[in-house]
Amino acid sequence: MLQDKFKNQEIILATASPRRQELFRALDIPFKIKIKSIEENYSNNLKAEEITNYLAKEKAIAFENEITENQIIITADTIVWFDNGALEKPINKEHAKLMLQQLSGKSHQVFTSICIKTKKIENVFFDETLVFFKEFSATEIEYYVDKFNTLDKAGGYGIQEWIGYIGVTRIEGSYYNVMGLPVHKLYEELLKL
Repeated sequence: MLQDKFKNQEIILATASPRRQELFRALDIPFKIKIKSIEENYSNNLKAEEITNYLAKEKAIAFENEITENQIIITADTIVWFDNGALEKPINKEHAKLMLQQLSGKSHQVFTSICIKTKKIENVFFDETLVFFKEFSATEIEYYVDKFNTLDKAGGYGIQEWIGYIGVTRIEGSYYNVMGLPVHKLYEELLKL
């Protein structure tokens, strides 16, 4: 499908996230990984998807001076939005445990924004998923944080891991958005190019 559409173009997925790489690979479109690190700072007055829109765009802007005519840059950013604040990646295991204690027994939103950038266009869009967690015991949180790498995940958890299996009671929206890439929306936007 999309393979033919992009056979004369080079798609660059600008992410170090193994989950985003895995999800994009499933679209069966050839791509390369190229990462540029940016300072992930944003203004305090940004809320929810405004944060992820801004950061996805900033990640794409990092390629601005070197993007060629036949390249398509794809960047993404994900946050957990809870109690009117952003939960990003935890700074250490204690921070991850604290995040999971906050989320325990409650619902939260996950926002992922994507920026598709070429020499001529820049398209930023987002998806939102509502996630409901059961009440976690201290033992469950301890087990999860000790056994899994929680430090590279917004909100300190991966829905596709043990905590998701035992803790997510329901979701409203895309599961893959919670993993960090709303593949259905990305596919539709790539079709429009």
